[in-house]
Amino acid sequence: MEIFIYLVTLISPVPINLQNMHKSLFGGQYILQNASFCVPQRTKSHTGLERTGSGVPQKDLSCFSVSGVFFICPLTGKTLRKTEREMHIKEAILMRFSEDAIEASIMMIHTFNKDKEKVKAALDIISKYVENICKNPTEEKYRKIKLSNKVFQEKVSVIEGSREYLQALGFESTTLQVDGEDRTEEFLVLPAQESEALEQLKVHLERLQKGEPVRAKLDRQTQVFRPSKHATHFELPPDFYNLTAEELKREQQLKSEIVERNTMLRTKAMREKDEQRERRKYNYALLRVRLPDENILQGTFLAWERVAALYQFVRDSLENGWQPFELMAPGGQKLKEEEELALNECNLAPAALLTFSWDAAVQADIAAAGGKTAVLLKAALLENIKTLS
Repeated sequence: MEIFIYLVTLISPVPINLQNMHKSLFGGQYILQNASFCVPQRTKSHTGLERTGSGVPQKDLSCFSVSGVFFICPLTGKTLRKTEREMHIKEAILMRFSEDAIEASIMMIHTFNKDKEKVKAALDIISKYVENICKNPTEEKYRKIKLSNKVFQEKVSVIEGSREYLQALGFESTTLQVDGEDRTEEFLVLPAQESEALEQLKVHLERLQKGEPVRAKLDRQTQVFRPSKHATHFELPPDFYNLTAEELKREQQLKSEIVERNTMLRTKAMREKDEQRERRKYNYALLRVRLPDENILQGTFLAWERVAALYQFVRDSLENGWQPFELMAPGGQKLKEEEELALNECNLAPAALLTFSWDAAVQADIAAAGGKTAVLLKAALLENIKTLS
């Protein structure tokens, strides 16, 4: 049996420096010295300096390895902070109604509603509406939807964008008398459709069924640095961490558990569970790749992206991306592109320096043919090369 001792550091507002982060020999947990994963809320003092709630001055953004986490809106191309994503995308979708109401309403349905099961239920009912109309084009009853209908109220109207989609198909809001009753109600009514219009309804329905949420794409913030002894030094901004208020409270409670943990026998399953919990603290990973010419390629990734995404990022940055290469993680672990492992499962979050090497056999063939790989990175990247400090 092995006895594992867990250390807990004090909560500190100091930005995290991975040079001070050591992997414990006991259970593979990261131990921070003079820092923690807690990022206190910042406020501005009257002098303009950033301060934490405790009044401790903070470094400005220029001191971080990357100024933050940014995303690119696929509709507008605008670069956004993660706190701006949702509102910007909503506004961009609503602006598209003037150009293509069908497309905009489909985007609304798939983007504004987070419960996929409810969206699927609504789509099934809307599909039934359209299919019945196409199968029975002369039957007026299939072209009328009573808004007070229980199924419509509970399954369709609760989904943002559903009414906009039906209206984009041609349904019009109309007050009609209820059959057999002396009262009126609001209906959505689709005028009689010609055969060509019916075919178009089918096309629009297929677009709805194949719709996907509009998601901002993570901006890699690709950057190249000159050779530097500071390559393993990372100062990460708060954006990289995923600690809720409850988790911060839990971090503090860990102090009271030190005695119990020090005397507890830790099984492999218990250690793996702790490691999984540790990985969930990170939303993003800042990765650097040291190239054969000692230049350093840097990019930002989602912590749960696959290793293949890292390989593709490097490949897209190379002048000769067709040539096979390998990436080695800290400690000499070879990362295999074909394995379905997430970056955080490879212990690459929240930051890591990897080593690049060309495939030896291919390089030998190139050398035998009298060739050589002179330039590694694309010229556009080298034009903006910087120095790590």
